[in-house]
Order: sequence, then C-alpha cells, then structure tokens
Amino acid sequence: MKKRRMEFVFVMMMIVLGYVVFFTGIPFLWKVLSVAIYGGIILVTVFSLMLENRSAQSTLLWIYILVFLPVLGYIVYVYSGQLFLKGYLFKSKRIKEREVFETLSRKKQPIDFSQLNNHQHHFAHYLDRVTKTSANTNTITKILKNGEETFAEIKRELKKANDFIHMEYYIFRDDRLGNELIDILIEKVQAGVEVRLMYDAMGSITLSGAAIKKMKDAGILVHPFLPIKSALYNQKFNFRNHRKIIVIDGRVGFTGGLNIGVEYLGEDEEIGFWCDTHVMIEGEAVQSLHAVFLLDWCYVCSELLVNDERYMKPIPKAGDGMVHVVATGPETEQMSDHYYAMITCATKSIWIASPYFVPNQAIRTALRIAAHKGVQIRIMVPEINDGFLTQYASRSYFPELLRSGIEIYAYQKGFLHKKVIIVDGDLATIGTANMDMRSFRLNFEVNLFLTGTESIQDLVTYYQEDLEECQRIRPVQFYKRGMTEKAKESFARLFSGVL
Repeated sequence: MKKRRMEFVFVMMMIVLGYVVFFTGIPFLWKVLSVAIYGGIILVTVFSLMLENRSAQSTLLWIYILVFLPVLGYIVYVYSGQLFLKGYLFKSKRIKEREVFETLSRKKQPIDFSQLNNHQHHFAHYLDRVTKTSANTNTITKILKNGEETFAEIKRELKKANDFIHMEYYIFRDDRLGNELIDILIEKVQAGVEVRLMYDAMGSITLSGAAIKKMKDAGILVHPFLPIKSALYNQKFNFRNHRKIIVIDGRVGFTGGLNIGVEYLGEDEEIGFWCDTHVMIEGEAVQSLHAVFLLDWCYVCSELLVNDERYMKPIPKAGDGMVHVVATGPETEQMSDHYYAMITCATKSIWIASPYFVPNQAIRTALRIAAHKGVQIRIMVPEINDGFLTQYASRSYFPELLRSGIEIYAYQKGFLHKKVIIVDGDLATIGTANMDMRSFRLNFEVNLFLTGTESIQDLVTYYQEDLEECQRIRPVQFYKRGMTEKAKESFARLFSGVL
C-alpha cells in the first residue's frame, strides 16, 4: 500500500512538472530543477524495475517507455507495466483462498486414481497436487449448448430456489434477458430466498444505476467486483473477474462461456448467431464452485460465509466420472500450466475451441511437439472476432502451427465463444478461460476439468457439429495472404501480452 501511494504521488508530481516545463513562463532555472526532479523519479523507477528481475527484453522495453515518453510513459508503466506485481496486489485474497480450500480438502475422502488410464491418471494426479481444490466423483454434469438451452435451464432452476441464489458474472446487462432474470430474482426475494449478485465493474459497465437500485430496493444484495474508480488508484484496473457462476441452494451450479445479455441468445444483429457452451453440475463439485463464489464475495464486501455449513453442505449425486473445479487468477497464473499439462498428456487427439486464441510460447511448443508425435490437433476459432487486435494477433500464430500439421478451422455461422479442450475423447475442460494471455495472467477464471464423464461425449458431439459450420484454413491458401494482412498481424501481435 505504501508503494502504491508513493507511485500515485509520483504520477501527480510528474503531471505538475510537465505542466511547469511546457506551459508556464517561470524562470529557466526552475524549469531545469523540474526536469531534474523528473529525471530523479525516472531513475528511482528504473532502479526498482531492475530489482524485479524480469526478462531483459521486458526490462529494456519499459526503460525505453519511461525515458522517451515523458509523464505518459510513467502513467502507462504504473497501470500496465506493473501487472508483474499482481501477486502482491492480491496477497490477502490468495492467502484466504489457500486456507479455505485446504480445509475443504481435508474434509474429503482421497480419490482412487487407479481405475483411470495412463493419460487420465497423469493429469488427475497433476491437478490434485498443484491446485487448491479437490476432484469429486459424486457429481453429474450436463452440457448446455448455446444460449437458448442454457438460459432455459437457468431460469427453470432459479424458479425452484428455496434457500439462496448466488450469481457472479463478468457481463450482466439490463436488456430483455437481464431484466427477465432480475424479475425472477426479485420474485424469489419476495418469497424469502436470499439472493446475492456480484458483477465485474468493467465487464458490466453498461448495467444501469436504475437496474442496480431496483435490485437493491427489492432486497437483492448487489456488489461490483473491483469498482473502476478505486481500481484506478490501487492499480487493479487491468485485473477483471471473468467468471460466470450460479449456485442455487447448494444443490445445482452453472458455469461456462455465457454471460447475461441478448447477444448470447443470438439477438444482436451485428454479431449474429452466438455459438457457446455452458455446463450444469449437481453433486459435491457444487460445493467447490460455491467456495469460489463465496471467496470472491468476501473479497468485495467482507461478508465471510464460506465457513457457514448452510452454504457449504455437500449434496452428493451418483456420478459417472471425475469433476475438478479449478479457479485461477492473477495471483496464481496456473491456467496456462493446466492447459499445457492437458496437451502433453494427449496420445491420440487434441481438440480446442477458443474465441480468443493467443497462446503463449509454452502452449505453442506443446502443440507443435504433440503434432510431430502424430497427435491429431484441431483448433477452432471464429472467422471474424469482436476486436481488431484479437482478430489479427490470433492469426499471427497460424503459420507456425500450420507448418506443424495442426488443423485450424474458422467458424463461419456467427461468433464462436465456447472455451473447450478435449483430449483423446475422455479428458476435457470447459469453463470461462480463453487460450490467451488475459485469461492466463490477468483475469479471475474458473474451469471444470472432466475425466471420463458421459458429458465429454456431448462435448465431442457438439464440437463435430460445429466443425460442419467451419472452413478449414489451408496452409497454401493462408500463405498467399497480402502484405497488408501480414502487417496487421505483426502489429496486433505486439499487444499479445494484454489480450
């Protein structure tokens, strides 16, 4: 906190110094003194930057920005260059999560991995060792395809609620769909059900004050995650809560790719059809998903509910495989490792679907090596993305993957937003995390990792159905793209670290 205050003071000082030097008529010596103070601030910052032991390229890049972009360079450094310090920024949250999940793990019986095949066993053992949560066998999962099926199931379960409804969303709009859900939540509150709603302040920036007031007046407990105003001061602006979670009475939970908005139903004329995947879970894994929500809730409003048996009582269901709820965030950066571990376990096939495909070096290397070993690799991405940088940064990685024999498919029907990885047809993950640097390093995410469940076959079936709406990108055709396209890709790739 002391360091953040000092940096905030430095920002203010540099703005004043810049104004004094360029826009006032004070004596020359005073301007020289102002420049000297500015230089001193830069030297202190550069020294602090060197002590962080980043890569040489990263350190030099930020030194250039600090030196050659007066005032603006320092502001950019404070709010983007210090993403490296995220572990410090969320230290209290990380410590609390570790305590809670270790306590939950001790309450559960160890799972027998002996019935798993080799690659399932290796991956399950890896997750068990490195994550704070535990796998569950007394759980059933149901894959929900696209918005119509997903929201029909969500509304059906919300109306069944008797005790509590807990919701956490990156995007919550008060459009037709959002207002319909708000009305259901208000009806449940009036019937005596506790309702808590948490939304990301940036992702849900269009959620109106009138809608928030309407919910609060009705008795719904509503809180934003990292309000923008305070996040600008404490340097947390770049870190967003990308999770989508619903837990109802502790018996059923939902997570996946769909936020709350009519575009997720395909009703946005500019976007068109929306291809996505969600999942409903029942059984013991709901408790793990609920713990993720309750810890986030405690972080935003200091209401500690995770130790209350009312909210954390497991309701087991006879399962058909293993389900592991895994939450990651800027304080852990583990989702990239989990994806890497899945890829390296593959012996036959790796099928990936991601709207934002900006893989890091480790993921690209793992994919290329798997392809050279003869593993079938399919990557499905949208033909047209919802942003210039993500569109072309993603395509900049195609050449090296295509050269390795990896199949890349561009989804044509509308916008592909599902986040799925399927390995060998019996190991899969579905959740909120994309295969990009933002999900790997900056966002709070939650995924389910499925081992041997019947729902994996549904993921396989839906993936094959979506392939029929794709056009395969052929190497020869792709290499013939014009210099303008290549320049766009190279430019966009420079921003891969924050996409």
